[in-house]
Amino acid sequence: MSSKDFTYDEVGATRDRPGFCPPGFHPLHVRTRLGEGHDVFRRAAEAVMTWKMHRALGVGLAVSADRAAPDVDVTVTLAGIVKAPCRVVWTVEEHRRAGWAYGTLPGHPETGEESFVVDRTGDGTVWLTVSAFSRAAKWYARAGGPATRGLQQAYARRCGTVLRGLCADEES
Repeated sequence: MSSKDFTYDEVGATRDRPGFCPPGFHPLHVRTRLGEGHDVFRRAAEAVMTWKMHRALGVGLAVSADRAAPDVDVTVTLAGIVKAPCRVVWTVEEHRRAGWAYGTLPGHPETGEESFVVDRTGDGTVWLTVSAFSRAAKWYARAGGPATRGLQQAYARRCGTVLRGLCADEES
């Protein structure tokens, strides 16, 4: 993968420097409790790694592989018209942590990186953390200003709500 394909310089920063936000970008950090235990972690991790969470969000999704992996291309379509091309820049699949991040490609309304990571803490609690740094790339994203960032926050919160529901559905 060539970093020249991406629309920002800090490729991989959501993995290498958690909480990092480059100058001129806006940070995002939303953490949602999903439940407890190994089974919830396993279901949540699988839903994130196989796009099930994203598909359940109701957005359009075109992916070049069935599972998240570096170099997999992902295009999210919002409201049926706004296409957001990205590429997976890193993944992690460990005993208590699983997830990935994608970075923006030319044509995306924003520029930056966003990660979706499920982790199980020492007390067994399972969390989804959505972290990102971004800034507007298209005129309509710039025109939206704070409203655009509000939509990003709402999307990240919805990821947690949807994933929690997917894990609960499978428990019944």
